[in-house]
Amino acid sequence: MKVVVIGGGPAGMMAAITSAKQGNEVILLEKMKSCGRKLLITGKGRCNITSGLPMDKFIENIPENGKFLYSALKNFTNQDIIKMLNENNVKVKEERGNRIFPVSDKSLDVLKAFENELKKHNVKIYNEAEVKEIHTTENEVDKVIFLNKKTGKKEEISAKKVILATGGKSYPLTGSTGDGYKIAKMLGHTITKINGSLVPLISTGYDLEICKMMQGLSLRNISMKIVDIEKNKKIYEDFGELLFTHFGVSGPTILSSSAHILRYKNIDELLQNNKIKLQIDLKPALSYEKLNLRLLRDFEKFKNKQIINSLFELLPKKMIEPVIIKSGIKKDKRINEITKKERESLINVIKCFEITINGFRPIEEAIITRGGINTKEINPKTMESKLIKGLYFAGEIIDVDAYTGGFNLQIAYSTGYTAGLNND
Repeated sequence: MKVVVIGGGPAGMMAAITSAKQGNEVILLEKMKSCGRKLLITGKGRCNITSGLPMDKFIENIPENGKFLYSALKNFTNQDIIKMLNENNVKVKEERGNRIFPVSDKSLDVLKAFENELKKHNVKIYNEAEVKEIHTTENEVDKVIFLNKKTGKKEEISAKKVILATGGKSYPLTGSTGDGYKIAKMLGHTITKINGSLVPLISTGYDLEICKMMQGLSLRNISMKIVDIEKNKKIYEDFGELLFTHFGVSGPTILSSSAHILRYKNIDELLQNNKIKLQIDLKPALSYEKLNLRLLRDFEKFKNKQIINSLFELLPKKMIEPVIIKSGIKKDKRINEITKKERESLINVIKCFEITINGFRPIEEAIITRGGINTKEINPKTMESKLIKGLYFAGEIIDVDAYTGGFNLQIAYSTGYTAGLNND
């Protein structure tokens, strides 16, 4: 059987490899000059391959249509991708939060393993091939029409099976520009609302100026939470790394929090009305009382200095002025003039440094896309369209997305593998 896979990301490459192993003639169409561009930038270029959690815990980390993936995740597990990589001389390691990375810390090694498999199983790869249409006859796929960007001419390939794995709309420079949604829509499929997920957060006004003062500052080992102050309800909490930027905040804890914020009830209204707050505990290892004692010692040591010059042993340099501003103390005030009430205010700010969150950065800056092909129109056991015979879906184009930690890449492998299997 001739199979055409559209999209050379992790889902498309896995679908092509699996389909070729089933004895099919497989052609992989990729509109960029090479496959796996998005894979290369995952995990900050290190590639968070998957999670080391037991597979029955994966669905808990897939808030959008997780149960739809039950069969796919069973078909191809985290141990299966690790085995495939090991067979291609890519060893892995487990880090904090059950995250699995290549020992080399190079995503290129993971991509090379996929390329080896594609070559080994004789998958034909057409790069710079931009698919324009999947043609059907009587609701059954029969050919794929694409633009050969090298020649500028349209070409077509007949096929009995087509796997659409074009990704979402995040990181368009890697080729994820939402083309697959248009193609699927032309065939009658429903596309749910498209948003960015695992995306940086923005602030405005006074708090934005505070963030700008700390632009480029990365905080490690902080405790953070996102709170709905209208209901005094915690939306998300985490421990780890956070980055201040010219637009607000980013970093691993922030990206993870965005997936939860997106799903929170009446979130647009709450963001608009300044009701969503990021609260950072800058010294989670110190209780209020211990931090007070620490400050008293520092104050004694620097009693004749201005407060702006007295906190460098406690806080990063870029953070000293913003903390003082938020505490309401004049920055030129001398330590020996500071009142007990002012010291308490300073402690409160250090233990709960608050930034108002007003929204999300554009989808182009998101790690993954939320939304896509409606899962009700896809057979979860095979990934075949319920509307068009011979049409299959894999990866981020489907309306499924997960939290950070390797789950989204595992979804790509598992759905790609399942779509690549022969079902006749």
